[in-house]
Amino acid sequence: MSDDTTPKPSSQRTATAERNTKETSISVTVDLDGVGRTDCSTGLPFFDHMLDQIGRHGGMDLTLHAEGDVEIDAHHTVEDSGIILGEALRRALGDKRGVRRFSSIRVPLDEAVVEAVLDLSGRPYLHYEIDPPGEKILGDPPFDPQLMEEFWRAFVMSSGVTLHLTLVRGRNTHHIIEASVKAAARALRDAVRVEGTEMPSTKGTLSGSGPEPGTGTGTAT
Repeated sequence: MSDDTTPKPSSQRTATAERNTKETSISVTVDLDGVGRTDCSTGLPFFDHMLDQIGRHGGMDLTLHAEGDVEIDAHHTVEDSGIILGEALRRALGDKRGVRRFSSIRVPLDEAVVEAVLDLSGRPYLHYEIDPPGEKILGDPPFDPQLMEEFWRAFVMSSGVTLHLTLVRGRNTHHIIEASVKAAARALRDAVRVEGTEMPSTKGTLSGSGPEPGTGTGTAT
């Protein structure tokens, strides 16, 4: 007889979503209770590497395939990937009953350290204080690391997550960006963990009211 008393999800926490525009065509599948298997292909090798980090360190199975106008710019593919991944996360979480909700962590990568603080609040908010001091272009084809801010902003707006990412220290651009992604993924992994059956909010819901125009804040829960 097993003595494992860890609460289990009441149902499969999986979701599939698609986004098709004149600029991109993207499909994503997530399993929040997976084992970190990933299959990510966007035409941007460095970005694929970052998506793999989200799945692996987020403890989720993640498949994301994207075709976009990368010959023009990577912006559309990166931003739309954030939109559709956030939508899939929101669907997979359901009403969030029983989840831990809050999480924070500092993650190092050699000389770089990044802090992530996350709340599955239902209210989208991003504080992004990541400014790599070194080379701004990574990968082949080139990837502008500034686009990761656009990715996370799209992600929080679509998922209803509050996320603070802050660079504590660092010099190498690759290390800083990768540490920030790993930190966000680890924080997400902890926050979505099922701890019980109650709704982790005194209001009785984590659906959120969305940010008030110009404030980035919504109704407290």
